[in-house]
Parts: sequence; structure tokens; C-alpha cells
Amino acid sequence: MIKKIGHILSKDVVKVFSLNAMATLVKMLTSFVSIKIVAVLIGPAGIALLGQLSNFSSIFLSLSTGGINSGVTKYVAQHQNSPKKIELYLQTSVWITIICTIIGSIVLILGSGYFSHLILNDTKFQSIIIVFGITLILYAANNLLLSVLNGYKHFKLYVRINMLGSILSLLFSAILAYFYGIYGALLASITYQSVVFIVTFLYCLKCKWFTIKSFFGRFSKFAGIRLAHYSAMALVSAATVPVSQLIVRSRIVQHASLHDAGIWEGVNKISGMYLMVITTSLAIYYLPRFSELVKHSELRREVISAYRLIIPILVIISLSIFFLQKWIILILFNSEFLSMKELFPFQLIGDFFKIAGWILSFQMVAKSMSKMYVITELLSSVCFVVISFLLVNRYGVYGATVSYAITYIFYFILMVMIFRKLIFNREQ
Repeated sequence: MIKKIGHILSKDVVKVFSLNAMATLVKMLTSFVSIKIVAVLIGPAGIALLGQLSNFSSIFLSLSTGGINSGVTKYVAQHQNSPKKIELYLQTSVWITIICTIIGSIVLILGSGYFSHLILNDTKFQSIIIVFGITLILYAANNLLLSVLNGYKHFKLYVRINMLGSILSLLFSAILAYFYGIYGALLASITYQSVVFIVTFLYCLKCKWFTIKSFFGRFSKFAGIRLAHYSAMALVSAATVPVSQLIVRSRIVQHASLHDAGIWEGVNKISGMYLMVITTSLAIYYLPRFSELVKHSELRREVISAYRLIIPILVIISLSIFFLQKWIILILFNSEFLSMKELFPFQLIGDFFKIAGWILSFQMVAKSMSKMYVITELLSSVCFVVISFLLVNRYGVYGATVSYAITYIFYFILMVMIFRKLIFNREQ
């Protein structure tokens, strides 16, 4: 038994989860302090505006990278024994990033007034959108370097940078929200990630593989076409998940109130915090791992191993949150958010099936199944919006969490149907 436990603990995936758990603990603690400060200073309405800006910024952040980060990770992991091929993909990815960032920055700066009114209901936040447009290139460059680190499986360094990013996020949010209120909190949410680029760049300078020359050169049509598969998948995610949340949150504001929209955003933030350790570990470990595997039996074994490791952890955390929800709300937020309690049951159910489905859907990213990925993402997002419209009209903010649970139960069933041969057929 001791040998078996030792064997399990020695696995790379457990090491990655352990490392990532440390980073997530730091991020959770910093997020906790940040959310608490912001919640006390600006209340539920301010939290709702932060949610709107977060969804909006995530769309442009994905567009700024051309959606190629997963592709960069895959091809770096796949061609580690061929530096010339890696160089080809890196140089092409830099061209794509520069072009996409320039376009995104121009759109943000020229449309700053319109976006400020559309997303934040007030043109006084126009300068925030302009700053976002100016700093977009730094965020894109940071994400590109992190994707390369992930591809080379520099897990410790990757985690260390994420930890520093969490600390910077706290400092930015606390200082700016304290001195400038909601304006400062909004400004912090779209600038801190760009500052992390300096940290990432300094760390990468020490890596053996890093040379400035390897990033700047000609554009390869061959590499561009292959990265485009990942671009399609990432851009669809960027255009569906945040947009669907923007639509649903706007619906809650219309049929309930901005306060209720803030309550719903609070539940989403709690979900985001505790699911972080699982989702980031999936991206850090399983994306390059699934990219390496070719044999059906090896893939199946890795997927089953993932479920055995992740699902028990998810169940324990979900039950803990359910039974301690009142204390969690009071600690993370304040008494203004206590009505959040009625939203937890269906939110936690949705979270469970979301992760259960994601473990399988990572096969699509790793194996460039772009068409299937796009279809399933669109289906799940449309499902969420349509059901939310029906239920929010009738049940208010409570209906949004019910629709969330229904959507991800449907998503999980869809993943099982798509990958039924991988799950149930042992003989291939």
C-alpha cells in the first residue's frame, strides 16, 4: 500500500497539481483580500461592473494573441527535439500576435467612448478602455512566453510567475481601489497582467532555449495554417463564454437589478477561485501530455487517471463550500451578499459537470479537433443564453444558476457521446 501511494505521488500530474495548488492557494488568498476590499469599497453594483469589464477584456485579450497560445504549447511540446521547427512556430506566432494586437489596440482606442457606454453604462470610464488598448501588446507578449514555458514543461517556473502575478494583482487592486474607488478597481483589472510581462521576460532570459533571434524572423505559411486551427478554437471560446455572460448579466439587470447582477457575479467569482486549481492544472499538465500521446490505450489511461484524481477533489471542495457557504460569503464579501446562498446548489452542480466535461474536451484542443470544438462551444453557449432568458424572466437571478447547471449537464453528456469509444473501448 505504501509503495502504491509512493508511486501515485511520484507521478508528474500529481507534482503539477501540487505545484499548481501552491500557486492557486496564493491566488485564492490574494483574490480573497482583493475581492473583500473591492466588495467593501464599492458593493454589489461595483462587483457587477467589474464582471462586465472582465468579460469584455477577456474577449480582446484572446483576440490580441490570435488565439494561438494552445497551439504554441502543443507544437513546442511536440517538437522539443527539433529546435528549427520550434523556431518556425515561434517566429510565426510573433507575427500573428503583433498583427492581432495592433488591430485590437486601434479598435479599443478609437471605440473607447462607445465601449465605455456599452459595457460600463457610462462614458466617464473611457480612459480605462484607452489604457487597456495601449497595454494590450504587453499582455499578449506575456501570454506567448507563458505558452512556450508550458510547452517546454517548465512547470515550476510557470507556477512561480503565476504566483507573482497574483501578488501584483492584489497590490494593484487594493491600492487603486482604495485611492480611486470603482475607477481604480476597474483600471487595476485591465493593467496588472501587462506588468507581469516584465517578470516573465526576466525569467525567460535565464532559460537555455531563450534567444531573441528565435522569436523574430519570417512568417511560415505551414506553421500559420496549423496554428490557425487553435486560433479558431480559442477565438470561439473568447467570443462565446464572455459574451454569453455579458448577455445573461445584462438580462439580470433588466429583469431584476444591478444589485442582483452583482450577487450572481459574486457566485461566479467563488466558482472561479476554487475551480482555478483544476482548470489551470488541466492546461499546464494535460495539454502538452495529450499532445504527446498517440496510442488509444495511452490516451484512455491518462483520461481515466485524470478522473480518478480530479473528481474526488472536486466533490470534497464542492461539499465543503455548500456546508460553509454562509461563512464563505461573510468572509469573502459582506452581509450585503447573503442572498447569494440560494444560488449555490445549482452553481456547484454546474461546476461539477463543467469540469467533468472539460477533462474530455481537452482532447479536442490537444488533437486539433477544431470543428468539433467550435460546434460544442457554440451549442453550450447558446444553450446557456436561451435557457437563462427563459428562467431569468420567471425566477430572476436564481434562474441564471439553474440554467448554468442544465447547460453543463448537457455539455458533459455531449462530451461522453463524442468520446464514447475512447472511454468505453479498451481494445483499440
